[in-house]
Amino acid sequence: MSKIVRTVANQLILFVLILGLYVIMHGHVTPGGGFQGGAIIASGTIMLIVAFGSGEIKKWLRERHLSVVESSGALLFSLLAFAGIGTVFFFNFLIGSRVFGGTPPTGPNPGDVWTGGVIPLMNLAVGLKVMAGLSGVVLALALFSSGEETDE
Repeated sequence: MSKIVRTVANQLILFVLILGLYVIMHGHVTPGGGFQGGAIIASGTIMLIVAFGSGEIKKWLRERHLSVVESSGALLFSLLAFAGIGTVFFFNFLIGSRVFGGTPPTGPNPGDVWTGGVIPLMNLAVGLKVMAGLSGVVLALALFSSGEETDE
């Protein structure tokens, strides 16, 4: 790719990551969530692969690291699901606590980010899993199509 494409990709990646994190963390009060935010972050990885090539991205983004991040997201999601098991599976045990503010009012939510309880944390776990999974798949396909070998 040309120097212009690489420079623009270098400048845009920070905005893509911030947008992805914003969508993940505000998923309980706006349209979006972990899956959508993870897909946005994975699209940033795709942008870098297109701009710099899969061989260059492979140097600093290993499939093993993506696998660890994906597994961590699944583990965090499972731990949060079982954390409230004293009441019920997936119990929102942080709602109304000091960690995530008071109980949200009934009716339309005014958009307070701190009323989600464990939902923002679950969105984060799903976002990690989706981001790492999609990025790993795209990186593996890019490396396969370019004839390079992947890590095992």
